[in-house]
Amino acid sequence: MDRDKPAQQPPDLGYRDSIAKVEPYGVDHIPEVERHGKAGSQFSIWFAAGLNFPIMLLGFSAAALGLSMTAAVTAILAGALVGSATMGIMSRMGVRLGVPQQMQARGPLGFVGNLLPVAYINVFAGVGWAAVTVILGGKALGVLLGTPFWLSAAVLTALQLTVAVFGYNMIHYLQRILAVVLFVLFALVTVVALYRGGHFLAANPRAPGYIGSAGGWVTLGGWFLAFLIAWLPFASDYSRYLPDSKRVSTSAGLLTALGNFVTLSWLGIAGVVLAGAATTTDDPILALKELTGPWSVPAMLAILLSSFSQNFLNVYGGAISLQTLGLPLKRWQSVTLICVAAFGVSLWGAGGIYTSFEVFLNLTAYFIAPYVAVILLDYSVGPRRDKARIPELYEKRRILEWGFVAWLAGVVCSVPFWQSDLYTGPVAAAHPGWGELTYYVGFAVAAVLYLLTYRLPPLWHRVPAELPEQAAAGESMAAETGAPAADQHVPAKP
Repeated sequence: MDRDKPAQQPPDLGYRDSIAKVEPYGVDHIPEVERHGKAGSQFSIWFAAGLNFPIMLLGFSAAALGLSMTAAVTAILAGALVGSATMGIMSRMGVRLGVPQQMQARGPLGFVGNLLPVAYINVFAGVGWAAVTVILGGKALGVLLGTPFWLSAAVLTALQLTVAVFGYNMIHYLQRILAVVLFVLFALVTVVALYRGGHFLAANPRAPGYIGSAGGWVTLGGWFLAFLIAWLPFASDYSRYLPDSKRVSTSAGLLTALGNFVTLSWLGIAGVVLAGAATTTDDPILALKELTGPWSVPAMLAILLSSFSQNFLNVYGGAISLQTLGLPLKRWQSVTLICVAAFGVSLWGAGGIYTSFEVFLNLTAYFIAPYVAVILLDYSVGPRRDKARIPELYEKRRILEWGFVAWLAGVVCSVPFWQSDLYTGPVAAAHPGWGELTYYVGFAVAAVLYLLTYRLPPLWHRVPAELPEQAAAGESMAAETGAPAADQHVPAKP
């Protein structure tokens, strides 16, 4: 059949705001009758997710880059501001359209065109980020209870799997609680760690990663931007149930941006201040334990609980990504696959967490930046803002759209600028003092090419003889969105 199953589902599955009920929707469009919640939920869900130790780890990088305190702080604020503002815009898109972010990308890329970026960017990123977070949480649990890592990781994964199976409402409920608890814990950790080991950095041209003050500034700001870039393909997933009104969407966007900006700036700057603190270990978890001394238990508890606030989103978003690929999986099956894969990767990568984290962060962001450019422009200047076009997102006959070409060109043109332990591009190697420019190059190329092509006829549409049940599906989906059937308004080449 040429339409995904969501278009055929009844418009009301009775989910509403029930916390104990397993979420019945997957990649479906959320009908108006199921829209619920308040815009404030976007602050708590992202504030809780942002309270995590990896942000402090990024702050530690300022010392290796040889940056001064002023340069490091301004770089962090700049990266956090750009990333948070973009997150806010994409959160608004979820309120308006009522579909996951990855499904929205089918609009400008096409059904098949969206498969490659979703498979790598979203599924791979969902598994990878979940694994990184399990490693940090598992090590913290091991410090607290003395359990072996494999057991700690298994316990965390099982709990996160359970919550992700219950889905959207349960995740929002627990994130509200974790936002308060983690705020208290991380505030305590910040004060204690700064008191015991913090100091202001001075510029250091002899630092091992020094590439000049300008290049270091661009690179550190880019790393903080990349942290939020990794979340961007999931932004709408947690706002798509909110009531579709201008007031709600505006508030949701602002609160999403605020929640991300506050946590990224706070913990990033704290990491900078702690960057030069002397410890007897290279392990970041044990180093934090040393820095916090008698307060190490709250510090380990903060890391442990933050693994939940992050991985609820990683696992849930990864599961939606699997369904976006068109695989015949129910949501709970997708959640299980993501968790099993993340557990396996965590066992494999538990040794060199900091290096693995930096490499993984860079690689995923390189592919996501041009992807985000296409999605944003398709919504802001293209046709995606029109709810009458929602049925198009469920049409498998839309094989490729020009947005796929724009995304691919953005990735390819950014390769010479890559800076990674796996590969360093020729431009980056020849001009290290320019800093990390890959994200900006990929975004700009994809944006320009999208603007040049989005008005062109479809790149590749397949038009088979429509079956009666397919026509009925189109009418059902159209009725749900208040739109005409998609085949009535989507041009296609024969």
